[in-house]
Amino acid sequence: MTEELIIKNGEKEIYGKIYRPEGDGKFPAVILSHGYNGIHSDFTKECLYFAKNGYIAYAYDFCGGSTRSKSSGNSTDMTIFTEKEDLLAVFDYISALPETDSERIYLFGGSQGGLVTALATEERADKVKGVILYFPAFNIPDDWRRNYPSVDAIPDVVDFWGLKLGKNFFVSMREFDTFENIGGFQKNVLIIHGDKDNIVPLSCSEKAITIYPNAELIVLPGEGHGFSPAGGQTAMEKALEFMQ
Repeated sequence: MTEELIIKNGEKEIYGKIYRPEGDGKFPAVILSHGYNGIHSDFTKECLYFAKNGYIAYAYDFCGGSTRSKSSGNSTDMTIFTEKEDLLAVFDYISALPETDSERIYLFGGSQGGLVTALATEERADKVKGVILYFPAFNIPDDWRRNYPSVDAIPDVVDFWGLKLGKNFFVSMREFDTFENIGGFQKNVLIIHGDKDNIVPLSCSEKAITIYPNAELIVLPGEGHGFSPAGGQTAMEKALEFMQ
């Protein structure tokens, strides 16, 4: 069963869809976070697959996270940290549902949503059962520091890949080192990354698995940033295997 579910986070409204398995009782859950300028439906296939296999799945739109977002907020106010707050609100809501087995909640994120998922996990480490990351964009802060050597060089609004970003997107993570802020999570992490990714270097994920105490990296040969149908199928099956 699939239905729309809006989750409030203060003044903000987070739009998403919840996919429920057949039957009654408590089920494990997985929360899926989209990448830059993506939306909840980027993970429809995964949600249907996980629900069919006995998991509650919730995919949502980050506030201001896309030109097509159905959540409230402007893209010029979005940062990786506002997205982290969105995910924490979603996590707390889904974990409190009566049908959720709160001991078995997984976080799943792709690209920028993978970075955000990793950051949110550190704040709910005792409550998250495990983490799945597709080509997590751990390189975002470093990339923008290189692109804008000084704060003065950053325009008030930047149109990047069709999405308008406010200056604070860049300023907020200026002093932020991704790898100093992940790795506290002691439970299992699965990272899936293609070896032909030209947006997020595979080396980012290779470094991450040296920082997490219990992490596995699956490298998909010939896959780029965003998997092919065959690569996506393999990744999805590996993700389910990991959760089971």
